[in-house]
Amino acid sequence: MPIIINLDVQLAKKKMSVGDFAAAIDITPANVSVLKNGRAKAVRFTTLDAICRVLECQPGDILEWVPEDHPAALAATEAET
Repeated sequence: MPIIINLDVQLAKKKMSVGDFAAAIDITPANVSVLKNGRAKAVRFTTLDAICRVLECQPGDILEWVPEDHPAALAATEAET
């Protein structure tokens, strides 16, 4: 999929653990992992709002579109199989 999730980058910038982040946005650490690893098929706007509020960032800091032939998209596609 050509949508890359940069949640791990933003968590590192804030020096925030997955557990602390999950508690702050009120979802399970397992669901944070699904988001972080790019396995999510959808994200609710309320969740995206909470992510941006807690990490003090914009949606574009979390979500990035790349062409299907981009190395990051190819790597994500290989990881799904």
